Amino acid sequence: MNKIKCAVVGVGYLGKYHAQKYRLSDNAELIAVVDTDQVTAQSIAQENACDCLQDYRLLLGKVDAVSIVVPTSLHFQVAKDFLLAGSHVLIEKPITVTLEEADELIKIAKENDRIIQVGHLERFNAALLELDFKKEKPLFIESHRLSPFNPRANDVSVVLDLMIHDIDIILNIVDSEVKRIDASGTPVLTGDTDIANARLVFKNGCVANVTASRVSMKVERKMRMFRPNSYVSVDFQNRILTSHRTGENEMFPGIPEILTEESCFENGDALMAEIEDFLSSILEHRSPLVTGEDGRRALATAIEISRQMV
Repeated sequence: MNKIKCAVVGVGYLGKYHAQKYRLSDNAELIAVVDTDQVTAQSIAQENACDCLQDYRLLLGKVDAVSIVVPTSLHFQVAKDFLLAGSHVLIEKPITVTLEEADELIKIAKENDRIIQVGHLERFNAALLELDFKKEKPLFIESHRLSPFNPRANDVSVVLDLMIHDIDIILNIVDSEVKRIDASGTPVLTGDTDIANARLVFKNGCVANVTASRVSMKVERKMRMFRPNSYVSVDFQNRILTSHRTGENEMFPGIPEILTEESCFENGDALMAEIEDFLSSILEHRSPLVTGEDGRRALATAIEISRQMV
């Protein structure tokens, strides 16, 4: 089968890595990279032996698939143009600015039999992929996503920049409707929310406590999940999965022993896994791991959390 003709629109900090992964994939042929910064576009194009453009519209109808790694405010228009031109799209998170924009993109994709994949990268973290929640759902989840300040992502709040990763993961794991949200947050260094906490109560009884900060002195990306007979910790930063569960023997009379197991996934490449899933979903005519509907669901929850902070 012929390779999928691909392009990357926006080759700044993250987009340049998308270009590298397409170049390395056996299923892709990287045709071009696009960036309004001509120097950046030329540099990334030279590194990946492809064409460079400053206007993405010159690629419409000429590529099978595209990664859209531009500012969130531009996601809708760029994705819409490529979907209508017949391309499959991988959109960096959040999917769009508004739910109305997300709904329209999903509608266009369905009408044109195109795939939308949303770049919730942590879904492809090797430590998280090892977990199976089909039989036993968590009762309580706690997540912390902390980072020092980085001016690169100031076009959105910390909820849409960082917290939305954990929102997407939690919604996917719990697989139940959110009954209530209580949230608080505050600006610190910018005019938007820089540190936030949200408590999500689900209809199935699960409760999730989610914290995100982009003004911390350290980097931490951890999630802890409690199930009836086990406690699981995922360290996304270091790709470490730690599991504690009750055993058959007793630690004290009437108290079961606790068995601990730790796994480290040193060679995991979440972005490559994401790109390969996108390409495979095109070749196999199936839904990607993170669909447009998933992206829309995470955005809806993030918007409600943000609304409570106004």
